[in-house]
Amino acid sequence: MSDIQAMPSKAVDTRANTTPAPAVTRAAAVLDALAESTSGRLTLSDLARALGIPKSSTSNLLQALEDADLITRLGSDYALGVKLVELGAAYLSRRDEVREFYRFCEQAPLLKGETVRIAMLDGDSIIYLARYEGHPAVRLTSNIGDKMPVTLCSAGKALVSKLHDHDLEQLFPDHAELPVMTSKSLRTGRQIKDEITQIRTQGYAFEDEESTLGVVSLSVAVPTMGSHGPSLAVSVTALKATFSEEQRSAMVGELMDLTKMLGNPMG
Repeated sequence: MSDIQAMPSKAVDTRANTTPAPAVTRAAAVLDALAESTSGRLTLSDLARALGIPKSSTSNLLQALEDADLITRLGSDYALGVKLVELGAAYLSRRDEVREFYRFCEQAPLLKGETVRIAMLDGDSIIYLARYEGHPAVRLTSNIGDKMPVTLCSAGKALVSKLHDHDLEQLFPDHAELPVMTSKSLRTGRQIKDEITQIRTQGYAFEDEESTLGVVSLSVAVPTMGSHGPSLAVSVTALKATFSEEQRSAMVGELMDLTKMLGNPMG
């Protein structure tokens, strides 16, 4: 049984027919389908069904993507190719925020010994752009490029706390059911909105074992750089067993210094 989770084929086909470059749109849909597959592998039939086009046309498209190393063939299956790693690394290396993020973490008195991440808002999720590994005791499952629902992480909470109230109402109606990962995860729209009120007052977000038991995190949003600047946040992760209020205060202080630096175009 296929594990394909791509968008409905009609949606892909309609979008491809209205775009100036349908082949590019379909190629992007192939990459999206492979990225969303739980196994990371899909067959020709899976992908043809996702695209809503004949197998012969899909095969030609897959061959072009394979020739460019954007996908790779694993027996009768297809998977994302190594070229995407190179492109992702090139993208991140040219982001001033990521370079400055690593530079700050390496010099910060407290953060240099912790696990720190920078994330970008993407709808109702965040995408991790970089991760500084200063604390080998904290093992995180989220890698660079991974997505996480905003309600399950401190970075997501910090970012949505900056949204207008009417946008929050649309995202989180009071009785909306939220994604759950642990027994401590927030469960309703009302709960996340109540927490956002507290975040706005204290200036930072806190996650208490809501995505990983035994792990807590703190996050501060980066001041937006102009009307078209990305929505970014930085977070630090710690073990719940050794976390203290003194540690909380010191971590928040350094995170705020980091966000001020990232939000300043002059560095």
